[in-house]
Amino acid sequence: MGARRTVAAALLIASLALAGCSATEDVSTSTAGDQRAQPAEADAKAGAPGSGDTAAKPPAGGAQRPVPTATHIIRTAELSVEVGDATKALASIRTTVDGAGGHVANESTERVDDTHVQTRVVLRVPQDHYSAVLAELAGAGRLLSRKADAKDVTDQVVDVESRIATQRASVARVRALMDRATQLSDIVTLEGELSNRQAALESLLAQQASLKDRTEMATITLELSEPERPVPADEGNGPGFLDALAGGWHALTAAVRWTGVVLGAVAPFAVVLAVLYAVWRWLVRPRLTGRAVPAPAVRSGAAPFPTSERD
Repeated sequence: MGARRTVAAALLIASLALAGCSATEDVSTSTAGDQRAQPAEADAKAGAPGSGDTAAKPPAGGAQRPVPTATHIIRTAELSVEVGDATKALASIRTTVDGAGGHVANESTERVDDTHVQTRVVLRVPQDHYSAVLAELAGAGRLLSRKADAKDVTDQVVDVESRIATQRASVARVRALMDRATQLSDIVTLEGELSNRQAALESLLAQQASLKDRTEMATITLELSEPERPVPADEGNGPGFLDALAGGWHALTAAVRWTGVVLGAVAPFAVVLAVLYAVWRWLVRPRLTGRAVPAPAVRSGAAPFPTSERD
């Protein structure tokens, strides 16, 4: 019994000693924390408004702020400019766009009423040179209209990139399952699933490429037009002598031309008919006439023509 009491007493003493050490450590920790908090509060007060320092500086070893995501913007513009010579203006615009690293995506030119020329071009220029090129195009002549638009597609770009990463991981998982598959049915099922996921991945990649092209290159639609030239009004209300003479001359030349066309079309038939008529007139007809006329008949009782004179 004495031994047991001795062991129990020793254990109790040890427990009390451990509890005291823990309490001492807690108190020490709390004291140290209070001591650290006091300088921090002092620094905060020192940096507060009204104190000697104008602003509190962040700690050198603090966490850095997250870097903001790059902004992706689709820029488009439409311009209508009146110029003296559309051909020369278009050549100058091509030089400007080529110098900025862009290109002409589309071009169409037409002449309106034989009085002036209109040209429509679609230009693609880098985003960095968009404002400069737009200003130069607007100053190429008399500005008739201008419309610019900027669409922020940053969220769309980030979403597509996230979906591409997820889809690539999904394709990789299916490939890993195919490598471990042993049964033919499992392989066929996994191949179908892999084909579907790869198709979805390619669609996302195409969408990403389209967004990249539209955000890196701005689109400018430019219309160049020449001023309309007034048409001189006729002095008289009706046609004059010269107009009538010119009309008659045109009618005569048209008649002669069509007559020549008709004669040229009829000439082969006329030659064939002439040859056939000549054959009939000089070859066939004389033979038929000679056969049809009989020799003169001798009348009965009539004396034959004398062949010679009788003595």
